Amino acid sequence: MAKYIPPHRRHLKHTDGGSFSSLPPAAALSFSVQRKLKLNSKKVEGVSECHHIACARHWVSKWFVVSSYDNDDHDQDVQLPFSIHLRDYTCEAIEQLYQKKSKILLFNGHPEKDGKFYTLKDPWLTIVEKVHEDLFISFQSAKNEMCKDGPELKVPHFTFRFGKILFHGSPSIHLENVNKSGVVETALNPLKRTYYANVPKLFVEAILSEFVQNIGLEFEEETEYYHVKVYDKCRPRTAISCRCTVNHAVGELDLNEIELNKLRHLTADISCLDKSLDLRLMLSSKRTVISLNDDVKHSLNNLLKSAVIDSEVRGGLRWPPGKESVDDRFFVIGSCHTKDKTFKNSCIRLKIRQADQFDFRTSTAEFTDESSVRMIHLDNYLSDESSEVALAPMVDMVRETLKLIWNNLLCWEGSYT
Repeated sequence: MAKYIPPHRRHLKHTDGGSFSSLPPAAALSFSVQRKLKLNSKKVEGVSECHHIACARHWVSKWFVVSSYDNDDHDQDVQLPFSIHLRDYTCEAIEQLYQKKSKILLFNGHPEKDGKFYTLKDPWLTIVEKVHEDLFISFQSAKNEMCKDGPELKVPHFTFRFGKILFHGSPSIHLENVNKSGVVETALNPLKRTYYANVPKLFVEAILSEFVQNIGLEFEEETEYYHVKVYDKCRPRTAISCRCTVNHAVGELDLNEIELNKLRHLTADISCLDKSLDLRLMLSSKRTVISLNDDVKHSLNNLLKSAVIDSEVRGGLRWPPGKESVDDRFFVIGSCHTKDKTFKNSCIRLKIRQADQFDFRTSTAEFTDESSVRMIHLDNYLSDESSEVALAPMVDMVRETLKLIWNNLLCWEGSYT
């Protein structure tokens, strides 16, 4: 039986950096439950799993650096007009996972050479060039997933997420002495990395007050959901997320949708050396469960109806003692309360999100502001079962969206720290 964490122990103090201090080190789950939650070693054909990350057979994952200050040949051996360094960054949730401090990459000073500024005309071309060969593979992979029969509806999502890449460990050389982006990649490539999708509140304010109008977006909708992450002992490599709304008449959760962890086809994390924010480019398949047997549906509903909506606890939900699991099969491992605002035009959808999250496995919580851009015109193109994968028009869509992002959203000049 899962160990109950009293509400007062789940309260966190918000810090200036946007993250929360760690909860007491007591485990969120009892030893017996933790043993049950251990993943078995049996491999699943076509899918690899790591911390509930589902990856397609031909998944491509890469990281590289990009700078606005370069020459027209995109030569990474050209000297940069500024110096860079790693700075410690406090993020309790990430530190608990890696048991070491995180660092972020920053540039020093105002880029200038011989009294004149010089800028790469089209930095988004560098990004497209670096992922060009991977795009066709990932497009075809996402297309193939749609054709597979099963209890899941798979819809391609091509998104750009703003945030910061966190590095764990120290490079073998001092970056203060490095002034070439190619050398930066070589020095930092051996380090473990985490893409942290939290963005400063000032960036969100700039989106609402400036960028939405500048890039021609219209308000679409505002939504509020509770997400309950559930571990299924019969599917240990799959994370179940129950998206719920509140039935205010009875004060209970109503199940809106059941999602499985997204299947990743392409992930490219981009360190933007002279920008305040980094960028993640990702193509994944959203997996929505459309067929569920009555026993499973009944068990999940029991789990959700046992939840107590409580704004005084992190994640917004708590469960009475003994109610955090059902049938010795389904266990609550996380909760999240989200408030989203979306803006769109015919090509893209921009989302800003406030997320209040609690992880029952590690007893850590966090409140984040997140922002992403989804390429809905590309997603529709991929979702068209009658169309073939034509690389050229889809690459053009990616290029134009990157140009829009670089010339607007990434021009934000605030500080991440």
